[in-house]
Parts: sequence; structure tokens; C-alpha cells
Amino acid sequence: MNVKRRSSWLALLALLTAAIAIAAAGCGGGDEGDTSGAAGTTPAETTGGEAVSVGLVTDIGGLNDRGFNSLANQGLENAKSQLGVQGDVLESKSDADYIPNLSEFGQKGSNLVVSVGFLMTDATAQAAKAFPDSNFAIVDSAFDPAIPNAQGLLFKEQEAGCLVGVVGALTSKTGTITWVGGQKIPPVDRFIAGYEFCAKDANPDIKVSGSYSDDFVDQAKCKEIALDQISKGSDVVFQVAGGCGLGALDAAKQESVWGIGVDADQSFLGDHILTSAVKRVDVAVFKTIEAVQNGTFEGGGVTTFGLAEDGVGLGKVSSEVPQETLDKVEEYKQKILNGEIQIPDTVG
Repeated sequence: MNVKRRSSWLALLALLTAAIAIAAAGCGGGDEGDTSGAAGTTPAETTGGEAVSVGLVTDIGGLNDRGFNSLANQGLENAKSQLGVQGDVLESKSDADYIPNLSEFGQKGSNLVVSVGFLMTDATAQAAKAFPDSNFAIVDSAFDPAIPNAQGLLFKEQEAGCLVGVVGALTSKTGTITWVGGQKIPPVDRFIAGYEFCAKDANPDIKVSGSYSDDFVDQAKCKEIALDQISKGSDVVFQVAGGCGLGALDAAKQESVWGIGVDADQSFLGDHILTSAVKRVDVAVFKTIEAVQNGTFEGGGVTTFGLAEDGVGLGKVSSEVPQETLDKVEEYKQKILNGEIQIPDTVG
């Protein structure tokens, strides 16, 4: 009988001890390494709800284009790690995928849906109207008329094109430089317009030629165009064709001439890369996500990124480029920032 009473007492003591421990934990009695609760809340969760959700839809170039789409995804990844947002990506294999991919994020109720590329303008407009409770943003385009929950993200590509045009014109030994464009659309032409204008401004004797591949994916098409241009005397090739343009840069490497990258700093491709016309799509995507999280996102308008906004610039320049050329590039950069030079944004 005494044994039974002792056992019951010990059981009751165990229950009381457990209850005290639970109460202590509920009052914040964790160890110093505990990051749960208010102190561990990520910025995206401070509004008392779920983390901001972002959907990114690529164009047909996909995430392996080593430039445009890849940069947009990098902006999303930076937001996930630095802002605590949730994010997913859908790759478009053809233009028929645009509407389904955008609609999938709309149906999920994503706080922000980002479409990557001018060619997605119509599809994004349709999706934004169909899902008014989600915010939409498109890289390289805008909407006319304005859509209340959609924002355009544009760049002054002509400013970056200008800088690489100066480098190319002052580096060329043959007196002929060229470009290989993808499709003839405004963002591509802004790069080319700046390249041609500033190349001729920096070196009036330079000859500039170019051709469009009408493709952003097939590297063989751009390589063929570049090889033809090189055979006609060009010793600097500027690619403005996304993934297809990697073929043009490969042609430059094969023929031992200079290549100029686009969008991302493509110096990682090899010593044949003279420099790159950088377009910081990652910065634009990150800042747009941040605006949604902070409640400062404004639909119905356009945000433009140029040199002054750190939205475009010059990538790594080859060590073979002399200091006097670098000084000239800096001179043009300051002229742009000071409004002393008017660079065209269309190809003449």
C-alpha cells in the first residue's frame, strides 16, 4: 500500500515539473541562441501575416542564358535571402507558356509577379487585368494605357551601349567594329544606338556595322552572323542577343578578335571579352520586391534605371586596354551623368 502511494506521489511530481517547464518556455525562457518569436521575425513577416510571395516568369531564353533571365532570378534569390520573401520561378519554353505561367502565380495569389522581357508585354497586361489582387512588374516594357496594379521596369541601355562603344572604337585595330542583335525591339536597339553613336563620337573614322539574328536562343545563328562580320574586317563584336549572342562571342574567341558581352558581366567567358554593357536587372527586380514588401509599390507607372540609378554600367574591362582609353570612358560617363551628351535611343 505504501509503495502504491509513493508511486502516485512521484507521478504527480513529474507532471508538476513538466507543467512548470512548459510555462517557463512560454515566458521566453529559451537559451540565448533561440531566434524564434519577435526577435527572429524576418522583415517580410513583420506585418503580422505571411511572408511576401513572388513569382518570376522567364522569357524563352530561360535561366541558363547567362545574362538577362539569369540576372532577374538573381534579384529574386537576393530578395529571398536578404528580405525573407518566398519566391518561385517558371521558365517559358515558348511564347505559348507566357499566359499559363503568369496565370499560375495569379491564381496562387502571389503578392508580386515579375515577367522578364519586352516580348511578354501583352501577356502580362492580360494577366494583370485578370488578377487585380496581385501586383505585376515587367522588365524592359511598360503599359499603355496604364494598369493600376502593374509597373514597367525600363533601362537606359543606350548609356551602357555608349560606354562599350567608346572602348570598342578606341581598341579596334582594323577600324571596323560590329554588333549582333537579337530581335529588333526597343531594349536591343537602345544598346545598339548608344554603341554606334559613341563609337563614332570617340573615333570619327570608325566603321560600325551589324545585323539581327531574329532569335534570342539559337547560338548557331548568332555565331554565323559574327563569323561573317569578322571575315569582312571587324575585330570587335558586341552581342545584344541574349543566349543566342553567346554564339557571337564564341565566334570572336575562335577568330581571336574581341567580344563585348551584354546584360551581365560576361568576362567569365574568357580573355577575349573586351568588356560588357551591364544592365542590372537583378537590382531592378530586388528593388521592386522590396517596394512590395514595404508597401511603397506603385502600379500604373514606370521606373527607369540608368547610370545615375546604378541600373546600367560597364563590366570588367580587359587588362590589355590602356589607361588613356579608360580615362576617355570615364570622360563619357561624366558627360552622361552631367547631361552634356544626348545619346539616341533608336537605331537610325
